[in-house]
Amino acid sequence: MSDRLTAVEGEGEREASPFRPSRFPGRHRKAELRQFARFLVVGVGNTAVSFVVYRILLPVGVPYPVAAPLAFAAGAVNGYIFNRRWTFGAKDSTRSRALYVGIQAVGAVTTSLAVVGFVDVAGMGRVAAYLLAIPPVTVCMFLANRVWTFADRG
Repeated sequence: MSDRLTAVEGEGEREASPFRPSRFPGRHRKAELRQFARFLVVGVGNTAVSFVVYRILLPVGVPYPVAAPLAFAAGAVNGYIFNRRWTFGAKDSTRSRALYVGIQAVGAVTTSLAVVGFVDVAGMGRVAAYLLAIPPVTVCMFLANRVWTFADRG
């Protein structure tokens, strides 16, 4: 077995040393960080859309247990559109839509379970528990969407 790595560059192949610095160090990392920043911006927009929809539904008589998931769904649709186009530059497909809905559902359930665990098991306050649950769930949702949902780039 060889200690050398094979890397594809342009048209042909070359052997790359694990000790040789890449041609553009940090370039890939910067692109990922920019993508994550866009994901966060879209998330803030999703939250705003959800809040506005929730505030519109309540005065027109929609019960809050119905208004909350409808508002969340409006934010998720916003998120799908902007993440697909702006954050990940991916094609629209039934597969990506289904995966996005699934990842949103897993994220919502995971956040709820984490909050319950932090409050009931760790004895934290409800707001602190929510604030502690959001960052790891957000990172996991970003990675899941990057790797699965929007892996088919446009």
